[in-house]
Amino acid sequence: MNLSIVVPVFNESESLTILSNEISTVISKLDYSYEIIFIDDGSTDKSWQIIQSLSVKQHIKGIRFKKNLGKSAALDVGFLHSKGNVVITMDSDLQDDPNEIPELYRMITQDGYDLVSGWKKNRLDPLSKTIPTKLYNWATRIMSGISLHDFNCGLKAYSIDAISDIRLSGEMHRYIPLLVKNEGYNNIGEKIINHRKRTYGETKYGGWNRFSNGLLDLISISFLHKFGKTPMHLFGLLGIMFFLTGFIIAAYLTYTKFILLQFNMTNRPLFYLGMLCMILGTQLFLSGFLGELIIRNKPISNVEKISQKIGF
Repeated sequence: MNLSIVVPVFNESESLTILSNEISTVISKLDYSYEIIFIDDGSTDKSWQIIQSLSVKQHIKGIRFKKNLGKSAALDVGFLHSKGNVVITMDSDLQDDPNEIPELYRMITQDGYDLVSGWKKNRLDPLSKTIPTKLYNWATRIMSGISLHDFNCGLKAYSIDAISDIRLSGEMHRYIPLLVKNEGYNNIGEKIINHRKRTYGETKYGGWNRFSNGLLDLISISFLHKFGKTPMHLFGLLGIMFFLTGFIIAAYLTYTKFILLQFNMTNRPLFYLGMLCMILGTQLFLSGFLGELIIRNKPISNVEKISQKIGF
């Protein structure tokens, strides 16, 4: 199969039929074999019923979660079920233009990109959303070293190889370019896309919360990439440093008490600092051991949260 289009859905019943028709109209002009996978992320409106009615078309499939798990979980399951050589993700609110699909597909298949991210250069969103987004993208660009203007754009294209090794949870969908880069796929591009004004419903994402939470998520991902497989390298090193510092302090105090006969050890604040350092060092070292044991736990899986499937 040439193309899989993954569309997370949360209470977008008014948009789904229009979006499905737009995608089909665009791709029908091209010689692609394709599938559209709608992931219902615990919608409380009629989104799932509409997906069921749309699924009578051979190329439309649906997956429904038991409850709302978030966009990352929806994309994760969508990636796992995609069969196309190229995977394109887009939002279900009609703000992403399906007419961008052919060029995104071409950039992956012909230009050799591993990932192409959309850039909503002219955003049609309120200032309460655009200002935090610009700050967030600026900070992420500096901290990640990836030259993208819009990390959180829902319209992205991927080679199937680039996403085969990543798993998403929490709010990690914001950092898919960084996760892909961490797996060794460095050919990441960007395309200015047409951003349309929201027609139905309201945004599901906050403004300033996105900025603050996004930076914390970025720090977490960067930490996990560097030490996620070898926590002892961090905690063990810190533990040794603290323990040695405490040991040196204890040795000095022992020397001053028994050799120089100058001070009573327990009357000096330095004694308690040394004890604290040794205790912290021991705890950090043990944390490294525990991390090494826990790191082999079961992988992230959102598949078990699926309640229904259509078309698979």
